[in-house]
Amino acid sequence: MSDAFFAGSYGGNAQKLHDDSRLECKICWYIYDPAEGDTYWQIPPGTPFSQLPSHWSCPNCDGNKRDFMVVRDVS
Repeated sequence: MSDAFFAGSYGGNAQKLHDDSRLECKICWYIYDPAEGDTYWQIPPGTPFSQLPSHWSCPNCDGNKRDFMVVRDVS
């Protein structure tokens, strides 16, 4: 696979994110939506992905936070 395939990966770079950015787990496709937060990890609604604790992982498959990919909304 090419590097371009993972160009949307968060990779720990918060500069790629906005406070309302939604991100998707590249393993199970779980989408973290800041408007909803995360009940499993007790993350309140309104918490941007960039503000999640460093130990946070996907609540469905335990995928690594840095491996989430930015969801691009199609207009």
